[in-house]
Amino acid sequence: MSFALTTRQIKNRQKTVTRRFGWWFLKPGDIVNACEKCMGLRKGEKVNKLCRIRITDVRKEPLNAITKGDCIAEGFPDYEPADFVAMLTDHYGCEATEPVNRIEFVYVS
Repeated sequence: MSFALTTRQIKNRQKTVTRRFGWWFLKPGDIVNACEKCMGLRKGEKVNKLCRIRITDVRKEPLNAITKGDCIAEGFPDYEPADFVAMLTDHYGCEATEPVNRIEFVYVS
């Protein structure tokens, strides 16, 4: 799973929640490699594994259902929910009401 936008938060182990427009197959107990970048690698580039995470909870919710607590868990303690939603809608060109997969995890290694 790529954490290109939040590599620093993963390295610092600040992040315990992520939102994805996919990964619907995940279930609690799954172990996933957290990587800096997984797709779009240039010739000769290799996947940089950051750590392993264990999924503890997954649920579908609208992007704009994020709370201040989840902004903190996402690794953005200075963001308000509207700031986080604006960041993702600007980056991905999605709607604030679009369903996302809210994925909670713990660090394994």
